[in-house]
Amino acid sequence: MAEIQVERPSEAARLRIYIGAAPGVGKTFHMLEDAHLKRKQGLDLVIGLVEPHGRAETADKIGDLEVVPLRVIPYRGVELKEMDVEAIIARRPHTVIVDELAHTNVPGSKNRKRYEDVLELLNAGINVMTAVNIQHIETLNDAVSRSANTVIRETIPDSFLKRADEVVNVDVTVEELRQRLREGKIYASEKVEQSLANFFRKGNLNLLRELSLRATAEQVSKRASDYRRTQGLEQAPIPEKVLVCLSTRPGTERLLRVGARVAGRLASNWYAVYVTLPNDKTHSEPDAHARLQEYQRMARDLGAQVVNLTGKNVSDALIRFAQQESISHVIFGQSVRSRWDILLRGSVLNRFLAEVRDVTVQVVPMQKPLRRG
Repeated sequence: MAEIQVERPSEAARLRIYIGAAPGVGKTFHMLEDAHLKRKQGLDLVIGLVEPHGRAETADKIGDLEVVPLRVIPYRGVELKEMDVEAIIARRPHTVIVDELAHTNVPGSKNRKRYEDVLELLNAGINVMTAVNIQHIETLNDAVSRSANTVIRETIPDSFLKRADEVVNVDVTVEELRQRLREGKIYASEKVEQSLANFFRKGNLNLLRELSLRATAEQVSKRASDYRRTQGLEQAPIPEKVLVCLSTRPGTERLLRVGARVAGRLASNWYAVYVTLPNDKTHSEPDAHARLQEYQRMARDLGAQVVNLTGKNVSDALIRFAQQESISHVIFGQSVRSRWDILLRGSVLNRFLAEVRDVTVQVVPMQKPLRRG
């Protein structure tokens, strides 16, 4: 396991995230092991929610740790259970264990997503230990979906990962993970062969493991840079600035994920910019307006500063903003217009390249968006 830490004021609640390449690497097990150790050290610790997924050794690891009863929520004629955030806050432990970070809560819950529950606990001054698989990180959604040939429906914003004080990478080799699957330690026996041929393919697991290690390494780099800056050990470099050009086109979420990945890699500021023209009909077109609102919400979740510009044409507005803000990296979506139309009327991209110097420009192929739950 690789672990990183960052110093924070003693009164601030701390967040520790256990991250792994795939189900079955042992995130929850290691989290519970650490929980027992903390309790032996005298810390008041409770379980808010743990999902053993039928794995006996994980269930046994809960042992005598205190478990806060789940909240029962009626939904469509049945009773479902979710973590009881209010009960945990009322109990006020030093630390709470919260499993399955990317989970979407049952309608009727106070918060839509479990990571929002965690933020509420942190704001209440309660330390949190939680776990998530790398495929649930928002900006990695496209890469994992292509490799695994599946839709990842539940994600957490990268900004949440950056909020962590500690990230623990629970890592096992690909062969060890596949062997655990064959032994029935991850899924029921009837799912083993299908899983080995799909999500647990060697190529896919190698990619997931690389992404998990890389995400942890980026956190290490960021924490080290933050520490050097706060300690005055060296002059902080001039930060890179990334601009993503928003549109109402379906598939624009892919641009945002690319932008967030680039921004994270460069430890930089980034902007999601939309230009409103005099004849803009977005507000009168419900589907386009809804997409724009969703893209802007997603951009904020991923840590971008959302900017709305107005101008007579898109090119001038983007060029002016890029020059004023000293943008160093710009991300455009690939045009759907024909080459002949671009030759006749010009393009925003070509105009931008002609006017703005010393900027890295990245063009992202557009694709139909994946349906997400």
